[in-house]
Amino acid sequence: MMTEPNIRPHTSAGSRPPVGLLQVPPGHRLIVALDYPTWAEAEALVRQLTNVTFFKVGLEMFLSSRGQAVEALRALGKKVFLDLKFHDIPNTVAQACRQAVGLGVDILNVHTLGGRQMMTQAGAAVADEAKNRGIPAPALIAVTILTSMGETDLEEVGLAPMPADNVDRLARLTQASGLQGVVASPQEISLIRQACGRDFLIVCPGVRPQGAALGDQKRVMTPQAAIAAGADYLVVGRPITRAADPLAAAEAVLQEIREGLNSK
Repeated sequence: MMTEPNIRPHTSAGSRPPVGLLQVPPGHRLIVALDYPTWAEAEALVRQLTNVTFFKVGLEMFLSSRGQAVEALRALGKKVFLDLKFHDIPNTVAQACRQAVGLGVDILNVHTLGGRQMMTQAGAAVADEAKNRGIPAPALIAVTILTSMGETDLEEVGLAPMPADNVDRLARLTQASGLQGVVASPQEISLIRQACGRDFLIVCPGVRPQGAALGDQKRVMTPQAAIAAGADYLVVGRPITRAADPLAAAEAVLQEIREGLNSK
């Protein structure tokens, strides 16, 4: 299996060396979301997708498999984005992050709305736990605004109605808290790059190939456009997992990623 440059640069709560993504092969930039009710269904897809290295384990899959999905993916030689979006008091989130490090995941996330103290303590816990275990620290990133949320949704919870305004502020806060990057809509890539620079990791859900249904996503972009705009990793679920031919659907997304990289 091809190996990529270390995307886990966290050595202390305040340090953020370059993530070295320029040499990451296109096949490692696609993260397929395993949104299934059982691991058996997810495993069948994982074994079918021989062209995919990275998979996302979210709340449904983590709980339905009682956490075993992460271990099973690692046993298959796959990389894991643990998408549990921790959001609680700082100590609780820090301890949860320690547990995630022990699972051997490659990326994990928290919610920016937990605040600076929560994110800083989480980052310090990840670095410390990895050091204690003698393993590379996973990349710790933060969710800005969910890609399912539009202006009305934001107003209802008391935030500024324009998603971009919130994302800009929260991305800056994430960087100031010492985390490596954010989960954000591809429509906000440019403003995040302007605010936080090239070495700030951007993982984008809300990616839909040409002609794919939007589902519950409201702020979307094609894979080619997202990569060309500066996204580092793309999270794609239903356009691949519910396709008649998932392997071919994944290959189509990978081709768009290659085209996006070539256009940069």
